[in-house]
Amino acid sequence: MTDATIRLTTAQAIIRYLENQFIEIDGDELRICGGGFGIFGHGNVTCLGEALYNVQDTLPLYRGQNETGMGFAAAGYAKAWLRQRFMFCTASAGPGTTNLLTAAGLAHANRLPVLLLCGDTFQTRLPDPVLQQMEHFGDPTFGVNDAFKAVSRYWDRITHPAQIIQSLPNALATMLDPADCGPAFLGLPQDVQGWAYDYPESFFAKRVHKIRRQRPDRDEVAAAAAAIKGAKRPVIIAGGGVQYSGAVAELTALAEALNAPVIETIAGRANLLATHPLNIGPVGVTGSDSANTIAAKADVVVAVGTRLQDFTTGSWTAFAKDAQFIGVNAGRHDAMKHMSLPVVGDAKMTLAELQEALDGVRAPDDWTAFAKEQRAAWDDYVAENVKPGNRPNSYAQAIGVVNDLCDPRDRIVAAAGGLPAEVTANWRTLEVGTVDVEFGFSCMGYEIAGAWGARIAQSQREPERDTITFCGDGSYLMLNSDIYSSVLTDKKLIVLLLDNGGFAVINKLQNNTGNESFNNLIEDTPTATRQFTVDFEAHAAAMGANAETVANPAELAEAFKRAKAADKTSVIVMQVDAYEGWTTEGHAWWEVGTPEVSDSARVRAGHEETEAGRADQRRGV
Repeated sequence: MTDATIRLTTAQAIIRYLENQFIEIDGDELRICGGGFGIFGHGNVTCLGEALYNVQDTLPLYRGQNETGMGFAAAGYAKAWLRQRFMFCTASAGPGTTNLLTAAGLAHANRLPVLLLCGDTFQTRLPDPVLQQMEHFGDPTFGVNDAFKAVSRYWDRITHPAQIIQSLPNALATMLDPADCGPAFLGLPQDVQGWAYDYPESFFAKRVHKIRRQRPDRDEVAAAAAAIKGAKRPVIIAGGGVQYSGAVAELTALAEALNAPVIETIAGRANLLATHPLNIGPVGVTGSDSANTIAAKADVVVAVGTRLQDFTTGSWTAFAKDAQFIGVNAGRHDAMKHMSLPVVGDAKMTLAELQEALDGVRAPDDWTAFAKEQRAAWDDYVAENVKPGNRPNSYAQAIGVVNDLCDPRDRIVAAAGGLPAEVTANWRTLEVGTVDVEFGFSCMGYEIAGAWGARIAQSQREPERDTITFCGDGSYLMLNSDIYSSVLTDKKLIVLLLDNGGFAVINKLQNNTGNESFNNLIEDTPTATRQFTVDFEAHAAAMGANAETVANPAELAEAFKRAKAADKTSVIVMQVDAYEGWTTEGHAWWEVGTPEVSDSARVRAGHEETEAGRADQRRGV
């Protein structure tokens, strides 16, 4: 440490600090920040833009088309790098920044590192009220950026250049923390961005970070081991945290040593290959008959790296009421859910210590054999379900085509509507860590934007592979502009656009609860007085993509081969049936609000049917 200083603006100092933060991954030192996504406006172009101009080689800036899409892309990037690297997003003051709120919610729900560098009103207040400023007459410090407090793990408004000496390391520490990981937000008043300060040069020294691995408490491991030793029907739930910890090998070793069935969450898809004999399938609302059968009979449930979202637990009906949960998680909050025996610690370390503590204990052979029989029956169902010609065009058929033709290391992306359920249920995992089904926040529009971010990450590690995204027509219409981004930046995507005429999965929920079709499918929208379909092929082509429309799965297969061979983004459009195209098996109960009183007999019957499922619901214990 020396007393040497360097005079920089706040914006310049932020960028110089980010430029010098590294992490070691597989023996290579890489910048933790892979660059950023930016849309400039008056709130960030003159100062932050000036600072970014000078680091284009080290912190490349990708020009977004929509701020929400930028945030989704940053989330897709962080997922692909297993939370070891992140991208920043910069937006102007006002609506540019508020467009990032949804993306911040997605990153928060999924525990993903994203750095938000957003313009703010002037600290001096001399020009107030300024363009796009919201005025709160009783509190002039309160603005739209305060809305991010609800969707950020770390939040700060920089009111003096010296503050970043404390704030930036805290933001970075939060984003690298295995338990508290999530988005960090820095509000940057427009005048403060340009103010200069004599920063210590040591603040900008190169630093190589490591993500902390917390060892579990010995007593907690012992308690968990004792519970497993007494189990007659143990099961392991593998969540997304298994991959973030790099604990797939330890999970596999524990399962094999214990001879215990493994069931996967949506985020935990691709922890085990489809062919692994202990992989009993995905669990929950969007799960499999095999996993849900095992879950319902298990007496001890070892939940590893999962926050036990309602789609995993079937709104807490998927498991026996007297089943004992063991929560293995880096986060105390997740480890303790539903009176679990908590084992707070890194999954990689904890699973290894748990296996050692079990000292050769094995689940009963008849239990594991039963689980394998259930999985074999589910595999037979899926094979028939994805078969072309078994019914009108369906999501499952398209998934089966891609599954058969893709490279094992291609990355698969899905996010909202009916496709997450269909991918989760029907996809046969070919390689570990290749599936991103964003259902933590289930954001329509993530499909293409998130895939663009994932492809940026993939191009840094496996450029010869492809990122393939499944997208419904509703999500496509909501956010499609990053098709253009992908072509502009030579980040090739393969987009499977499956058109079912609107928001078909919500129409399905509407009908299943006794309601009439209303305002979901275009044909059932009373105010849609001029009925017509979108020419998605022409639209995608107008954004520079290769685009074609196919009539059936056989044509889809040939189009997919052409897309694989192409050197830029391809969009393949196929219509699918809105009513007969669904996977009908593998679903656990899901709690949704239904009308207790209605003039409709069908709605009343739907309410009674929904409420009947509540009999199996665990009530927090």
